[in-house]
Amino acid sequence: MKDVRIIKRYQNRKLYDTFQSCYVTLEEIAQIIREGHEIQVIDNKSKNDITYMTQIQLLFDQERKSLKPGNTELLKRVIRSEEGTLTGYIGGLEGKLNLTFDIPAAAINAEIPAFVANLNSSMENSATLN
Repeated sequence: MKDVRIIKRYQNRKLYDTFQSCYVTLEEIAQIIREGHEIQVIDNKSKNDITYMTQIQLLFDQERKSLKPGNTELLKRVIRSEEGTLTGYIGGLEGKLNLTFDIPAAAINAEIPAFVANLNSSMENSATLN
């Protein structure tokens, strides 16, 4: 199991990564998570765990910066769902489909090269058929 990286949020809203001993942005925290690290964000004054709210803020920030138009129909379904939250909606889907989305990032990353190789091979084969 990997160690949890502690991020402290100060009153000035700055985020401090105690592992790297430097301030980080939401995008840098997203990269830390993409790399498979676990994080915990702590409000430095109250000592409350604010990891969930920070990750929601991170998702909002990424959606805001996205060049692709958002799916308003999906958002309506989330809002109309029983809990009215994104995590509640996904949890409901997991239950209905009898699935869990707890796939380790390392497992996904291990599959990507094979997927790309198969995709390239399929494209080459289709090119030779034409």
